[in-house]
Amino acid sequence: MTIRVAVTGATGKLGSVAVRLIEAAEEFELVAALDSKAPLTEMLGANVLLDVTLPSVSATIVEYALGEGLNVVVGTSGWTAERIAALGSSLAEGQGVIVIPNFSLGSALATSFAAAASRFYDSVEIVEAHRATKIDSPSGTAVRTAELIGEARATRGPVVAPHSDQRARGQQVASVPIHSMRMQGIVARQEVVLGGAGETLSIAHNTVDSSAYEAGILLALRAAAGATGVTVGLESLIDLSGSE
Repeated sequence: MTIRVAVTGATGKLGSVAVRLIEAAEEFELVAALDSKAPLTEMLGANVLLDVTLPSVSATIVEYALGEGLNVVVGTSGWTAERIAALGSSLAEGQGVIVIPNFSLGSALATSFAAAASRFYDSVEIVEAHRATKIDSPSGTAVRTAELIGEARATRGPVVAPHSDQRARGQQVASVPIHSMRMQGIVARQEVVLGGAGETLSIAHNTVDSSAYEAGILLALRAAAGATGVTVGLESLIDLSGSE
């Protein structure tokens, strides 16, 4: 069955990549590619909406799409845990939303590895860097990583983060300090540094080109067609067991 897709934010960097992929794949049909001036009604007729817009407008777009019966992939950064939790009450029976902070498979794997490792270390901090034009900080990827670390450490408790009252210590999410850089010459980088007695462990991921997002975009769109409920993170769509 062909998956009919509409894209909001279609003229942006990520949206342009998505439109090209959808047009090239036989399993998808591009119903509409909406820019910031296009009426939301243009998405009608699609089965799935891919939203890659801005944090300031994303919630309104997603609410409209859900109200019209579409399933949604949210690729816009800035969706907090509270906003994601509220999505559940907006869904009709059998409807689904997939929220993807980062479409890179490598980033999703690095996040999963860091969450698993955090159970063995009391000191954990995140350093993330993105292009100068990125609006939000910390990044959605860093927030998601910190939240998963918090969940993984539920029985162990919060990480050790001394001097958290000092601004230079970063913004804490789920007790994990996050340090953000926004500068020229960088696409995206995240490093999780874990410290214990006599050692540190660093788990880093670098995005050097937007092609890193292609496999994740396709994976999320395929999953969205039959999704129900709220799913968060590309790692939720990857089989980490190695089974076929």
